[in-house]
Amino acid sequence: MDVTERQISLSVLERLRDDLIYARLNNGKPVIDIPDLRQYIYERMNRIRTKALVFSAMNHTSQFRNSPRSTKNV
Repeated sequence: MDVTERQISLSVLERLRDDLIYARLNNGKPVIDIPDLRQYIYERMNRIRTKALVFSAMNHTSQFRNSPRSTKNV
């Protein structure tokens, strides 16, 4: 593991540790045990994926709207 990978890993783990203090599952239940932790991580990953898809779609739509339309003489 190189220095950059180590820094990223530590950063992710520190953030997770901080998040777990106030972590709640989508159903409002606190994270208490390993299955809860797995569920919490799964829910967070889904939120990140959903946001990425939304931003990607918004960016694509924005590019489509701003692109010049081709005008061909028929």
